[in-house]
Amino acid sequence: MSPLLNESSLSTAQSSSSDRPFSVLLVDDLASVRAQLGSELRRAGVSEVLEASDAEPALRLFEMRRPDMVLLDIRLHGVHDGYWVAQRMRELEPGGWTPIIFLSGLDGDLDVWRGIEAGGDDYLVKPVKPIVLAAKLRAMRRLHEMRRRLVTLTDELHVANQRLNEMVEMDPLTGLVNRRGFDRILHTEIMAARRDHAPLTLMLCDLDHFKRFNDTAGHVQGDAALRDVARVLREVCMRPRDVAARYGGEEFALILPNTPRAGAMTFARALGGLLKTRDIAHPDSPIGPVLTLSGGITTCVPDDSTSAITMVMRADEALYAAKAQGRDRFFSFEMQMDTIEQRKR
Repeated sequence: MSPLLNESSLSTAQSSSSDRPFSVLLVDDLASVRAQLGSELRRAGVSEVLEASDAEPALRLFEMRRPDMVLLDIRLHGVHDGYWVAQRMRELEPGGWTPIIFLSGLDGDLDVWRGIEAGGDDYLVKPVKPIVLAAKLRAMRRLHEMRRRLVTLTDELHVANQRLNEMVEMDPLTGLVNRRGFDRILHTEIMAARRDHAPLTLMLCDLDHFKRFNDTAGHVQGDAALRDVARVLREVCMRPRDVAARYGGEEFALILPNTPRAGAMTFARALGGLLKTRDIAHPDSPIGPVLTLSGGITTCVPDDSTSAITMVMRADEALYAAKAQGRDRFFSFEMQMDTIEQRKR
């Protein structure tokens, strides 16, 4: 065993090492110093010791290998010193943190202050005592492990929050986006369409005479019908950004980015036809034996005056027009035409 490293310091460092591999980048312009410190680091349980003699190779190794800790000499051959290297290392890991311990024969207060200002975390005076190196290594490994656990916990919390938001924005009966999610997504899509100068379509749909359905068949069957309709809406929303939402009760909404007026009418006719093919029996509808939809459509390229409220108002007005003209159809606010009139043309 090296005479510079006694049994006490070695056992202390090894007892603190975990099963997880730990690597150290050792930057010093003297090969003899690198050999001595490298040997002591390996004895202390470091799985990988990376070595560099000056600034540029040190930065390349740091960027490529991402060591768990850096031992950095202040005085290096060449143009750049250790302070400069530490600053560049910090720039290479925005938001991250790799412990950097400076090595130097200088031990003045100003030197310590400059090291901390440059991005260092600690300071060791050369020649480094093995027991002190082992203690610093143990402390930095503990901090590194704590930070790793914190990052892992933060990631887990982020995933949990995403799942919670999805649950908060999901309608429990149909599995569609609920009203809260609809409001958020519509606002987001309006801003995106405004930025991209792209058409955005909103549809509000209402199941025809659904109160009579519930009154006759009962609410259990009514809930089953709502789930069936939700499945149809999910099927027609084939593009990644198309969104089907339960607006409330028997009302549904569809947000269709990059959908022009003519495309919206074609989409609406297909939706109505697909729902009829599912043959969901309506026990008391005055307009036919199966469950049908009425819908209002609004399509625009949003400008500064466009808001979620104005789009919903236009779609709602178009929905009332569809009902007034006999139901089982979609009416376009901008085209002032319903899907049945368009089909006749």
